[in-house]
Formats: sequence, C-alpha cells, structure tokens
Amino acid sequence: MYVYTVFASYLQSSFFAEGEPNAGIYTMAIFAVTFVMRPIGSWFFGRFADKHGRRPALVFSISVMAAASLLIAITPTVETIGSAAVVILVLCRLLQGFATGGEYGTSATYMSEAATPGLRGFFSSFQYVTLVGGHVLAQLTLLIQQAVLTDEQIAAFGWRIAFGIGAVGALVVFWLRRSMDESLQETDGERRAGSMVELFTAYPKQLLLCFLITLGGTVAFYTYSVNGPLIVKSTYADEGMTATWINFAALVLLMVIQPLGGLLSDKIGRKPLLVGFGVLGVLWTYTFLTLLPQITTPMASFLMLAGTYVILTGYTSINAIVKAELFPSHVRALGVGLGYALANSMFGGTSPLIYEAAKSRDVLDAFAIYVTIAIGISLLVYVFALRNKAPTFLDAEQAGRGPSTNRAARESVSAG
Repeated sequence: MYVYTVFASYLQSSFFAEGEPNAGIYTMAIFAVTFVMRPIGSWFFGRFADKHGRRPALVFSISVMAAASLLIAITPTVETIGSAAVVILVLCRLLQGFATGGEYGTSATYMSEAATPGLRGFFSSFQYVTLVGGHVLAQLTLLIQQAVLTDEQIAAFGWRIAFGIGAVGALVVFWLRRSMDESLQETDGERRAGSMVELFTAYPKQLLLCFLITLGGTVAFYTYSVNGPLIVKSTYADEGMTATWINFAALVLLMVIQPLGGLLSDKIGRKPLLVGFGVLGVLWTYTFLTLLPQITTPMASFLMLAGTYVILTGYTSINAIVKAELFPSHVRALGVGLGYALANSMFGGTSPLIYEAAKSRDVLDAFAIYVTIAIGISLLVYVFALRNKAPTFLDAEQAGRGPSTNRAARESVSAG
C-alpha cells in the first residue's frame, strides 16, 4: 500500500497520458477505490480466520498481496497497451484491498490473543510497528533510488523495483507466518465460527463501536501519514532528497514509539490514550494542514510531522487491542475486521483523494474541518461509550472463566 503512495508521483507518467491535468487526482482515486474491497476482504478472511485459525488466514492474505505487487511491477505502461494499463493497475489494487481487508482484523486478533495478559497493549502495538515499517521501507527505497538514479529513471523503472521488493518482502512474511503458533483456542475439539447474522444480531453495539472508534482514527492516520509526507514532498520538490529524508525520519519516529504507547496503555488503560488523541487531534488538525505547506525549513517541517505523529500514536498504538477486546474469539476476526474495514473504506482511504480534490479547488480549509469533525465524532465515543480497564472477552478467555465474565465484558462497552 505504501509503495503506491510513496511512488505515486512517478506512477502518473506510466499509467496516464502525458499532460493529463488530473493525473494526481486519478492516482489518488485509484488508491481510494481499492478500499471498496476491504469490507469484502474482512468478511471473507474474518470468517476464514474464525473457522480455520488465524495463522492460515494470515498466510493466505499475504500470498494474495505478494501476487498483486508482483503483477503491478511487471504491468506495461500506457504507451505500450493504452488504457489497459490503468485497468490492470486498478484490478491489482482491488486485489490488494481485498487482502488488506482481511489482514487487519486477523493480525489484530492474533496479536491480542497471543499477548501476555497485562502486556496486551504493548504486544498488539507491534501491528502498527509493522504497518508503519512498510511505509518506512518504502521511503528508504525511494531514498536509495534518489541517490543512484535520476527522476526520469525512477519514473521509467525505479517504481517497478519498489513493487518487486514489496512482493519479495511479502514472500518473506509468508515464510515466517507458516511457522507461527495458532492463537485461536478450540472448544471441545472444535472451532466455532460466528456468522454475519450472529455478528449483527448478537454484537451490534460492539460492531458499531468498532466502526466509530476507527472513524476518526483512520481519517487522522491517512491525513497525517499520507497527506503530510505528500505536502512535505511538494514543499521541497526542488531540493533533491530533502523531503524524503524528512519523511523517512518522521516515520521512523512514528514506528518506534508505537510500543511505548501500547505499554503506557497497559499501565493507565486504553481510554486515556484515545481521549488524548481525540482532544489533541481536534485542536491540532486545522493548524497542521494549513501551516505545514507554509513551512520551508527542513527541521521545522520534521518537528511538525514528529509532533503530529506523537498525537497519532494515542490511536495507532492501541486501536487493535481496543477493538479485539470488544468481541469473543469465535467472531473476533470478523467483527474487528468488518468494523475497521467499513470505516476505513468510507473515510480513511478516501482522505488522500478528498485532500487532492480540495487542493485543486483551493478549499483546504474545508478539508481540515472535515478531518476535525471526524476525529471529534470518535472523541465523543472515547469519552462516553468506553470504560477504562473494564472486564473484556480476552480476560475471560485467557483466565478460563465462564459466562458471567462474558456478560460483564459485553456490558463493559456501555458508558461508564
């Protein structure tokens, strides 16, 4: 996913006709449209993971991602096959969206279930360590290419190397996942898998909470970590590798502080971090989006991104465990994946596209207000619909307790 956004400006010349005025918007539209497949992927892989186990689902999803990345790497350009190039790119991105939709819910549940009680926040935070790590590797790949290749060469074939590296990296993850221990426990020798009907009838409040918890966080994540670096790249377009270094350093910071946020949540609870993110996000987003494009000093740009990423960590470091704690094991991957994917496809994935459209019409203020409102909605949920350190389904399962704790866990999602 991040190879696409990091190399987006280079992809334009390969998939759109020279001189196309809307190439930037079209490129982000392709990024956004792939999110349509995420709810479908979350349903498919969620059901698969709840029935057959987390490990097989994770191996399956990464295999699909590797195949799609490799296909993008070898796709002919618009000069060779015309508009068919864009069609192939869209189909590959839809396939990646399908796989990613299943990846989030399954990996979130796996890390949460495999974690040691009392350190669940810490261990589950590594989901975003790996996620942001992908963005870091994409930026590092661009840094190396900018050091040894010209912009013309990157546009001609450098981006293909990046997607090829992404495919190889996915194969490495595939090999590692094949040896993972399974986290899904069996009941009486059988694995019980929940259905969509059960999810919507027995756990509607949890599903809605998962959606609303994600709404503001996913908009903020894509606004801060995708639009932010693109703004910096535009600001220092004529200064060689300056923008790439700024973005790389800031993303490394975002990656390494995730476990700190998770560990802090294990000490003080998840709610304070989410509320902190919500409050600061509401107060800071407008300033971030309006001031960052005006900054022309590299250190100031880095510090602004870094501070924003610290705010974002209040959400990213713990969002996986917060959602996993809402559902029992037999419907966890499906519930977490679907709730996340619906919010992600409707709001998160469309943020870069909406930003580009707002930028082209010179109404960035409206976009900043939109992001602020989205974070504000989630803030209300964090404050009024979550309890801090309340009993959860994970507590009941890992302690081996019975229905009474499960009932307490279900009731804990109500306002405290």
